[in-house]
Amino acid sequence: MAKRELWNSRKGFIYAAVGAAIGLGNLWRFPFQAYKNGGGAFFLPYIVAIFTCGVPLMILEYQLGRNVRGGSTKAFRSLGKRFEWFGWVQIMIPIVVMMFYCTIISVSVVFMVYSLAHAFGIVDWMSEPGKLMGIIVGSADGPFDFAAGISKYMLGFIMIVWFGNWIIVKKGISGGIEKASKLFTPLLMVLMVIFMFNSLRLNGASIGLNALFTPRFEKILNPSIWVAAYAQVFFSTTLAVGVMIAYGSYIPDKWDIVNSSFITVLSNASFDIIAGITVFSTLGYLVNNLGVDFNSFGNGAGIAFVAFPIAISTITSNTVLQGIIGFVFFLCLFVAGLSSSISMLESFTTGALDKFNIKREKLVSIISLVGLTGSACFSTYAGFNYILDIVDAHVGNYIIATLGLIEPVLVCRYYGIDRIREEANRYSDFKIGKWFDFLLKYVTPALLGITVVTNFIKGVTEVTLPGLMYGWGTVVVMLICATVFYKKSWKTAE
Repeated sequence: MAKRELWNSRKGFIYAAVGAAIGLGNLWRFPFQAYKNGGGAFFLPYIVAIFTCGVPLMILEYQLGRNVRGGSTKAFRSLGKRFEWFGWVQIMIPIVVMMFYCTIISVSVVFMVYSLAHAFGIVDWMSEPGKLMGIIVGSADGPFDFAAGISKYMLGFIMIVWFGNWIIVKKGISGGIEKASKLFTPLLMVLMVIFMFNSLRLNGASIGLNALFTPRFEKILNPSIWVAAYAQVFFSTTLAVGVMIAYGSYIPDKWDIVNSSFITVLSNASFDIIAGITVFSTLGYLVNNLGVDFNSFGNGAGIAFVAFPIAISTITSNTVLQGIIGFVFFLCLFVAGLSSSISMLESFTTGALDKFNIKREKLVSIISLVGLTGSACFSTYAGFNYILDIVDAHVGNYIIATLGLIEPVLVCRYYGIDRIREEANRYSDFKIGKWFDFLLKYVTPALLGITVVTNFIKGVTEVTLPGLMYGWGTVVVMLICATVFYKKSWKTAE
């Protein structure tokens, strides 16, 4: 049996884990979750969620991965052969998410190219980016309007994105992901801090910061605020999708798991706050100078691809500087997206390599071709404008949340949460106590259980034909694929 590859340096591992957690969603999901859910008051349940859900689950996934020396499939199988199926369901999630996530990354690459064109005076677009966004993503009359066409921009540039994923992940942990993360993650952090400080100097930034941070304490007792805080931490840290179990499986025996978990979760939380300050300072400027509303650009990709170019165009009248600043900003988005997408690809790769006797290069090539095909479907105008949101909502609200609930329950019951705690403490600078057991046995399952039940009730009462076909249809395909892989015999040493 071949010796398992390990991370070369703890710094490289931390960079990879933080890069996996930080993604495009941080830039718009957290700021608007806080804005909608009590402003400054949202930070109390958010901080509580970090320490009662984010950190304990991160410790659990890192330690479980290291203990079994395997990804989700092998980790769940170690709890009982019948549980391997849950591992396959878990690592199907990143493959589906990557298919539409890469189309969003491709838009940032298009904007990088157009920023350079702007700098060289070839095209002047930054003061009216909505037109360019409209050309790229097009329009459709609904999720079934495939006659509307496909975006040649996204279709062309997703090939670059998938090539980046393929070239990095096929080289393995230390030779590919670790080397890339040592470059991408520090670069991403430096760029975002620069943009944060620049946004703070904009005229009207205080208006946006007041909107984001002014606490509305009357909302603090609303249970939905707490559910939203836990959902934000849970989804933002890339838990329950096999990524952190896979990364944990390559951690050397004597590295500090507890400290690494705190660093990963708190770094991601810091990026959430940096993104919040950057987004709302920029929106405050636009509200103050253009007379628009905070929701004028939506709460998704419109923030990055419409609001920021307008703000950049008003920082200076020099088109060369505008283009350079725009290029750096969209490079930042590209780096954030790519660092997350390579971790998603690795999640499935690790799980499959553990079971099947196949070379990494061949497996990554097959997954990349399948993923590229899926991304092409999301590059249609109907796919990007309608189907993407439907699939994202169903996979995130139902599958990820449910697996997040099942994971600690199974580990506590069949592996022993006290065993996880003792093994994590063995090489840690500071020890975790019995509070860790209590949180993962009772608090985390209870809160995620509320989230799951709430989501399912809402999903059943608001079911639509597109949701049934694209949303639940995707879920069914995932479950079928997981079952097929689960039924196949184990080809490697268990």
